[in-house]
Amino acid sequence: MARTCELTGKGSIKGRRIIRSGKPKKKGGIGTHITKTTKRRWMPNLQKVKAVVNGETRYVQASTKAIKKGLIAKPPKRKHLAKQSATS
Repeated sequence: MARTCELTGKGSIKGRRIIRSGKPKKKGGIGTHITKTTKRRWMPNLQKVKAVVNGETRYVQASTKAIKKGLIAKPPKRKHLAKQSATS
């Protein structure tokens, strides 16, 4: 399963991590220089939640932003039958 939100389509973002060396000019150095860049990915904050989809209850991968906005229709709470006491 891909790491994307099933409601908003939010997915991972590509980018780079920059490694610098040297002392900044403000602190008395000759300046910082980029020595290496490495690829990395930022992943969305996905949660597995129960939701009503097309009239049936199932688990979906949803981003926390979609949950906070209220895009998910939560299923109704189950009502369990109270156990009868054996002494009555």
